[in-house]
Amino acid sequence: MSKIFILLLTLLFSSNVEKHQQSESATTYYFIRHAEKDRSNKNDRDPQLTEEGQKRAQNWATILEDVKFDAVYSTPYARTMQTARPVATQQDLRIDTYDPRDLYNSEFQKATKGKTVLVVGHSNTTPQFVNAILKNDKYEDIDDSENGALFIVKILPDGSITDHVEYHN
Repeated sequence: MSKIFILLLTLLFSSNVEKHQQSESATTYYFIRHAEKDRSNKNDRDPQLTEEGQKRAQNWATILEDVKFDAVYSTPYARTMQTARPVATQQDLRIDTYDPRDLYNSEFQKATKGKTVLVVGHSNTTPQFVNAILKNDKYEDIDDSENGALFIVKILPDGSITDHVEYHN
């Protein structure tokens, strides 16, 4: 009887430890701006990527191939979706959309907690999104000619946050 009791306690304890460890995972965000867009029609509010942009989108998949993403997010525009697609396809993930006017809301935080996530945005929304997580206006809008910036933000289980930017041009 006491052996069964000890066995049950051991199983219960190990189950709780496992649940606690899962909830204590870091959350890591990789933020990129969309690749080069077609600027030939100034009236086109939703341009496609140029050939150069398509190559850059493929290059992001190569650069990020060793990162195991749990989710990929993009604004609902053609250029951001096309930038996200190679990574999402490579990792067999769907692309979830987010509203660039409602960054880092509680729903997004809950859905991404403890996960590794790629977020594709724009020259203004990408740094704004990072700043919302940092609760600090650390980053300014990305120069319109810059498409190779990669912002990496990690939220540790204790709530501390690390961030840095890499350039892949």
